[in-house]
Amino acid sequence: MTRPTAAMLVIGDEILSGRTLDTNTRTLAEALTARGIDLREVRVVPDEHDAIGAALNALRKSHDHVFTSGGIGPTHDDITADAVAAAFGVPIDVRADARALLEAHYTRSGQVLNAARLRMARIPEGAVLIENPVSSAPGFRLGNVSVMAGVPAVFQAMLASVLPTLAGGAPLLSATLRLERGEGEVAGPLAEVAMRHPALSFASYPFVAEGRFGTNLVIRGSDPDALARAEAELRAAVLP
Repeated sequence: MTRPTAAMLVIGDEILSGRTLDTNTRTLAEALTARGIDLREVRVVPDEHDAIGAALNALRKSHDHVFTSGGIGPTHDDITADAVAAAFGVPIDVRADARALLEAHYTRSGQVLNAARLRMARIPEGAVLIENPVSSAPGFRLGNVSVMAGVPAVFQAMLASVLPTLAGGAPLLSATLRLERGEGEVAGPLAEVAMRHPALSFASYPFVAEGRFGTNLVIRGSDPDALARAEAELRAAVLP
């Protein structure tokens, strides 16, 4: 069975400048792999309205699911919601249910729902809210796009709300052989085994540990029996 495809759009000048390390892509990749959804593409764009819209339109037309992170907070440069609304050609405004969530949150914490915080209740028309159990400010889903926060803890919480609603395929399994040999020594046998198992994917990842070169050989696929057979063949081919 063909697995659905997904793309990730990471939004933020702070990512591109190196000031902030993006960890949400790895979180998403691991979760989608377990769900049987192939993450096929990741793009990073600045906090620019047109750049966000252009990337989003390209990704949502070529993948089953698109996930965004960043740019839905209370500050002037949080423009993701507006860019998404423009990409879909729908209006955006403060929505009553989103506002109620924020009012309840700030009342509980003894704070004021000021104009800046109210920006987080601006939701494109037709979108479905994504629950945020961490700070209450919701994300939203519009079409095949899930728009989520950039803060890692909030992104994870929102992703946990979204994943159960998505149809996946067979989970992608993997097997890894760690070798204390250089990549060039094992490239030939690896290619031969890969040719005999076209339904699986094979890759090599070199590393250096304690001054010595090594290689991790990784096999991926959704059929556990085929994976086991290929692993056995690869072990016989590369291990003494």
